[in-house]
Amino acid sequence: MKLTNPNKRTKKHQKQKKPQKPQKTKRHTIKHITCGRPLVQIIRNNTVESVHCGHLLILDGNGNIKLSLGKNDFILYPRSAIKAIQASGMVRNGLGTILDDELLALVCSSHIGTLEHQNNVKRILAKVDLDETALQNTPFLPMISNIPDEKPTSLAAPCSGKHSGMIATAKLNNWDITTYKEPNNPVQIACRKELEFLSNEQITNIAVDGCGAPLFGVTLRGLGRAIHNLMVSQDPVHQRVVNACRAFPIMVSGTGTLPTVAMESVPGLFVKTGAEAVLVAGLPSGETIVWKMSDGIDRGEGDLLKASLKHIGIDMPTFNTSRDLDSSIRTTI
Repeated sequence: MKLTNPNKRTKKHQKQKKPQKPQKTKRHTIKHITCGRPLVQIIRNNTVESVHCGHLLILDGNGNIKLSLGKNDFILYPRSAIKAIQASGMVRNGLGTILDDELLALVCSSHIGTLEHQNNVKRILAKVDLDETALQNTPFLPMISNIPDEKPTSLAAPCSGKHSGMIATAKLNNWDITTYKEPNNPVQIACRKELEFLSNEQITNIAVDGCGAPLFGVTLRGLGRAIHNLMVSQDPVHQRVVNACRAFPIMVSGTGTLPTVAMESVPGLFVKTGAEAVLVAGLPSGETIVWKMSDGIDRGEGDLLKASLKHIGIDMPTFNTSRDLDSSIRTTI
């Protein structure tokens, strides 16, 4: 028998191709927020002292992009800016049958905690034979309070209107009210489906808001699409919710706040803010404004809204959010 050196490569071996490496499967990666574009400048003695960057999107009446600054394909949590969409999911499941428009606007609110706001939250809960002990949202002090040693309560918290609406919707449908904050509770599923429908995006990112309710992640483009679709929708549910906010802007926020002042100043305008410097605005004709400030700071939001509205031909009175009399705010759009 002829022995061959196993280490010696024959021609046959030389012609053999090396085994191909398995191809890497493409993974879906989430696009995170970046610094974006400078949108707001703080000016002191003609010098730019600070800059707030972010991502801004303005859509025309047909839903097409009129102005885009920064990116619009990253995932963000709109926070309280989408409460009107969540409220639409509740109304679709019966909430509108027991609430008037003033109370419905409160369900969409991030209110400042006045006694009027708190008493109206009690009215919502009383509609389903419950009281404020049913609330599970994070306790807060009223944003405007002159009561010494006042303690935080769930009733005074900015999101108590939304939570009372969720509880009432669950009670009306015989869903578990003790787990109304859980993402798999039917009331939360209804809110998520409403956002998915209006944004035309499938929601896979779910977190927990500061108030304890679920947060649903969408892209900035999806948020703009959702608000535009909400504005132009012929669905009676959407029309009632948005018109309730326009009719009762003080319930949506409170006297002297940007959403309330803007809606009082511009006929037909809908405005809602969210934590971490998110804002949405829209008109019945479909023009839409959405933004997310990268640093989560809302300083200059009134000036930025005024400048954004000018791009769609709307003039709004100046709403200066600067607390420093020696500085001024300038927008860059």
